[in-house]
Amino acid sequence: MMPKYRMPGEFAPHAGTVMIFPERPGSWPYDAEPALPSFRKIWEAISESETLYLLTSERCRERALAMTSDLNARVLTIPQNDAWARDTAPTFVKAQDGTLCGIDWQFNAWGGDFDGLYTDYAEDNALASALCKALEIPVIDAQDFVLEGGSIHTDGEGTLLVTETCLLSKGRNPKLSRDKIAAKLCQYLGAEKVLWLPFGIYNDETNEHVDNVCAFLRPGEVVLAWTDDTSDPQYAMSKADLDYLSSVTDARGRKLSIHKLPIPKVPVCITQHDLDGYTFAEGEDTREVGERLAASYVNFYFTNNAVLLPQFGGDNAESDALAVSIMQALCTDRKVIPIPARELIVGGGNIHCLTQQIPE
Repeated sequence: MMPKYRMPGEFAPHAGTVMIFPERPGSWPYDAEPALPSFRKIWEAISESETLYLLTSERCRERALAMTSDLNARVLTIPQNDAWARDTAPTFVKAQDGTLCGIDWQFNAWGGDFDGLYTDYAEDNALASALCKALEIPVIDAQDFVLEGGSIHTDGEGTLLVTETCLLSKGRNPKLSRDKIAAKLCQYLGAEKVLWLPFGIYNDETNEHVDNVCAFLRPGEVVLAWTDDTSDPQYAMSKADLDYLSSVTDARGRKLSIHKLPIPKVPVCITQHDLDGYTFAEGEDTREVGERLAASYVNFYFTNNAVLLPQFGGDNAESDALAVSIMQALCTDRKVIPIPARELIVGGGNIHCLTQQIPE
């Protein structure tokens, strides 16, 4: 039986990209001022080849309009709790007749009462259906299933990447078995095979989303976050993922071609200056000086003509340059655009976490 819906790969043509203007004080220090130049670079790169749909609160609307007035952008006033469009915007799929639809998963701030990162996420959970309504796109109600867009990666040909640490976490769908979770994903996304990586990136507060550790470049080909440093806690995690990926085939029966993409050589950590700029709400997960952030170059984003690649700067100039050269060699049909991303990871995620593609 043909699947009812199919999720195209991110590398397939886009009509646009959804992003959200940053303002949550517990994520974005100093009223997001340090991060906004990086947001602007991402908006510019997206609008070169597709439409940017920028969602904003009423409070930030004028600021958002002013910062995108010269771009191919539509600014939509839709309330939300934070800027992680990958996880709160709809997952866009195509019906059998080619109609574009948006899936409205349940969002519970990466773990709800068990280990969620903030307690007030009602606006985030309502965002997907509100955006579908604004864009006049049919909405698929999946509110009975907790899922974030960053926890899945598809090749568009029936294969889905996920991590066990995230999808089997107790804060999401604890009453569902692994097989039932896989069945839900196949039902909604048109997947035929789910590949369960053991781990994501060390200290990733999303319970290790797959989009930070492994991503499809095209069907049959992935990049995997890697380190050769056996003393780094990431080494054992990436080695387990490599062993797993080397042992499986995709939905079409292909062995995967796996490319290692080294993580930053020097861990990216919270400084006192960062900490002084946050304002945390009651019940919100807080940060501390020296906390290691889940910095990874795998959290890139494909636009129609480019790869937007995180760059962490400082002591990681060499790591940054290596990531650019690896990705440019692997993605010869697109230009790699380096995006300063330290101020983004201070927010808790990176370029892929902030973006959600709308297929053509």
